[in-house]
Amino acid sequence: MEDIIAVLIPIIGFVCLVVIIKAVLDSRLKRRLAETHASEELVRALTKADLDKRQHISLKWGILLVLTSIAFLLIEIFDLEAKDPGAFGILIGAIGLGLLVVHFLQRGER
Repeated sequence: MEDIIAVLIPIIGFVCLVVIIKAVLDSRLKRRLAETHASEELVRALTKADLDKRQHISLKWGILLVLTSIAFLLIEIFDLEAKDPGAFGILIGAIGLGLLVVHFLQRGER
């Protein structure tokens, strides 16, 4: 189990870094639009797209976290070790399944 955690820590750190950089760049873009007095339609479209995106992100993370926890539960039930390929398969499969579920849910809304 410690091996999985040792692999996940750098990945999670990288994801956090990317999210922080994206947040800073988005805020700079919004500030620049406000400074240049962009058209009201453009600002409204960007705001609506941002709101829609935020609503879908919470759904996506909820589904991914639930399926990941189910994968860890299955790994524990089957008494797999961190070095077993089956453990990685269950974990990656659960995350992939979660992303597919989110994709089909979002596709159905359009």
